[in-house]
Amino acid sequence: MDVRKRQPIGIELVKRGVVTEENITMALQEQRANPDKKLGEILNDLNVCDSHVLIEAIGDIMGVKGIILSPGFIKLDILEYISMETARRNKVIPFDIENGKIKVCFSDTTNTRNIEAVRLLMLNKGLIIEPYITFGKILDDILKSLGGTASRDMSKIGQDDNITEIVDSIIKTAMEKRASDIHIEPGKDEVRVRYRIDGELFTATSIPKEKQTQIIGRMKAISNMHQEKQESQDGRILLYDDYNIRVSSQKNVYGEKFVLRLLKKNSNIKSIFELGYPGTEKELNKSINKKNSITVIAAPTGEGKTTTLYSFMDYLNKPEINITTIEDPVEIRIDGLNQIEVDAKSTFSGSLRTVLRQDPDIILVGEIRDKETAEIAIQSGQTGHYVLSTIHTIDAVEVITRLRKMGVPDYDIASTLATCISQRLVRKLCPHCRKEREFTEEEKEVITKLGQRYNIEYNLEGKKTYDAIGCSKCNNTGYYDRIGMFEILDITDDIKELIMNGASSIEIKKHALTGTYRPLCIDGINKVIAGMTNLEELNRKILLF
Repeated sequence: MDVRKRQPIGIELVKRGVVTEENITMALQEQRANPDKKLGEILNDLNVCDSHVLIEAIGDIMGVKGIILSPGFIKLDILEYISMETARRNKVIPFDIENGKIKVCFSDTTNTRNIEAVRLLMLNKGLIIEPYITFGKILDDILKSLGGTASRDMSKIGQDDNITEIVDSIIKTAMEKRASDIHIEPGKDEVRVRYRIDGELFTATSIPKEKQTQIIGRMKAISNMHQEKQESQDGRILLYDDYNIRVSSQKNVYGEKFVLRLLKKNSNIKSIFELGYPGTEKELNKSINKKNSITVIAAPTGEGKTTTLYSFMDYLNKPEINITTIEDPVEIRIDGLNQIEVDAKSTFSGSLRTVLRQDPDIILVGEIRDKETAEIAIQSGQTGHYVLSTIHTIDAVEVITRLRKMGVPDYDIASTLATCISQRLVRKLCPHCRKEREFTEEEKEVITKLGQRYNIEYNLEGKKTYDAIGCSKCNNTGYYDRIGMFEILDITDDIKELIMNGASSIEIKKHALTGTYRPLCIDGINKVIAGMTNLEELNRKILLF
């Protein structure tokens, strides 16, 4: 690809006589109102010249071939080479193969990260990319026609005239598609419906703008919200036997947006090992089955902390042990546990004080949010209880830093903190459509270098990996369900001493690496080698290369 230094695209187009300075001035005014829109797209929308001439000139300026892509140009099955989700994310369509080269059309060839991701994907299939450029709207239209929504069978959602049926259809389809959340978003010209499936948002359908008021009214009615109020509200939908649905509304410039969290009632709790927890049962018992201490699970929002906590609770739940949980809200009810839900009249810290008078052996605190909750949780661990909780940090070592910033003294952290567990969720390859192949030399190099950094030797001879293809079972994404990557930091006597002496997180991490601690990426690589996920998905989550 031509990377020579060039003038801004508008100046180049004027120099070539493709457009006039007046055209550029008009387009730039439009771009100020729509900063996310590219100049070429705006010029095409303004119809200042022939579309073919414009895109060919833009392509020549960018050092690639410009083309007005149409379905007739597509000579291959796109899903054999790239998942629909990857095509949408990178705004890219492969459309022909010739002499070992695959012609790939992008909407933006300046985004080198997107191009590199596609280049590696095609290289894994033994193909070299020949990049083309077209207008983004053309790519969007083609992807939609090929099934660029969460699933091809979702096109009829929300097309009924009956508002009750529309809302019911949106919710029931989300349940069938294993969605964790539904987003109902009023826009300028339509109401967009999106589903979060395996952590990724997909557009399911759009509903005509004229139905917006009725949809909002129906959502508020079934969520037990005030019809008249337009500020933020919380509600619940209890109409579906198998689901508890939490609803949040938020006013935006085009109306009120609703987000529905789908919580399955009485869902089977997966064992901690099914979630992807590394190691043996003996090692697990060493990390979590303790007294006079606290275990903290660390991860950003949406990375499965609560699910892991429930699995720990289920593992520790025995008739002879009194377990009490303090949650906001109680997402899954477990027989044998005393579960308390925090509401507007109570707090984690206030509820925790009361629980300590209830003779608990194990206490689960949904989240350590402030100094008061942290101090009471630490004190609970110091007085003979075992406490489990969550916190928002980027890795296991940073739990120590976060507690320090909350004002917890080093002595209390060192004497009570037993284990820090950090996690992320990656999507598992769909077992119905994944395509086996050997690791490429580039992939082997990435894995080998990562192993060398942490004194781990990987033998990839004879090992296979898989490409995500996409099928009806996985909504054309190539992935189905998710699995956790974990890092476990056991607070040894040496680490306790470092904490007491005020050592930084960098010093603590350096020492921990001399023992059993290994960062998230190592567990991720192990899951790639085991065929659970692939390097592309791992890199998307934690940026390995």
